[in-house]
Amino acid sequence: MELKTIFMAFFIITTMVSFSYPSLGHEDAVEEPLVKSGPEMAAVEAISPASQEYNMYMLENLTPKFTTYLENCMDKMGPIFRRCNEDVIEEILTKKPVSRECCMKVVKAGKECYVEIRKLMFQFYQLKRFASQVSFRTNEVWGRCSAEVKNSSSSHDD
Repeated sequence: MELKTIFMAFFIITTMVSFSYPSLGHEDAVEEPLVKSGPEMAAVEAISPASQEYNMYMLENLTPKFTTYLENCMDKMGPIFRRCNEDVIEEILTKKPVSRECCMKVVKAGKECYVEIRKLMFQFYQLKRFASQVSFRTNEVWGRCSAEVKNSSSSHDD
């Protein structure tokens, strides 16, 4: 079979499934948290020796150019990067909002940096099982943070 035929068949099947089950493609279908705060979130964050090896291998195989880009993104957020990164992941998974301070740092780094860091984070062993489910929530967090920062800066301008 030609690649074009396979692609068309996949496209038709996907379209038919989305019409049959509209909630699969609907944004409101993502109302429930993927993980509950507390012990369940702590279990997600736990690192085993095998997962540590996987993560190190993944990081070692990033291109030097991409690694430099990510380091520059992290530098834009400053020393608060680690805490804010963890808080953003927690908001994506549990819907527990990050602080205004973290929102300001995220927005300061820029959307492209934010998206690329999220993509990387959800490649880590502990989080990769959620990778297919977090795209909409990642954008939700960005939207909320950028709106919050915009509102807070416009209120200071008054």
